[in-house]
Amino acid sequence: MPSTPEPIPGLADLDRLDAVFAALSHRTRRAILVTLLANGGSQTSGKIAGRMDHSWQTTSRHLRQLEEAGLISVGLQGRERVYTLESAFMLDVLAGWGDRFRP
Repeated sequence: MPSTPEPIPGLADLDRLDAVFAALSHRTRRAILVTLLANGGSQTSGKIAGRMDHSWQTTSRHLRQLEEAGLISVGLQGRERVYTLESAFMLDVLAGWGDRFRP
């Protein structure tokens, strides 16, 4: 039976990096992250949507992509969704990427 090839070091987490960089590539998603940061790290969906120049559907898609990338998390506060910035995760991913290029 043929053996499974060993994963190439550093390539195993490229999917995670791709998701993070794709999420950060759009100005609106970066604006959402900055909005969360400016408001203590979390905010309700209604307040986030009120700060965006898009429809709720468009804002919701941006929030979903940020969540799927792990840059934000979502929870319930009563009947409202509360989005929380996952800054430690983002810093870990970005620092890990940058550390690869240190001598």
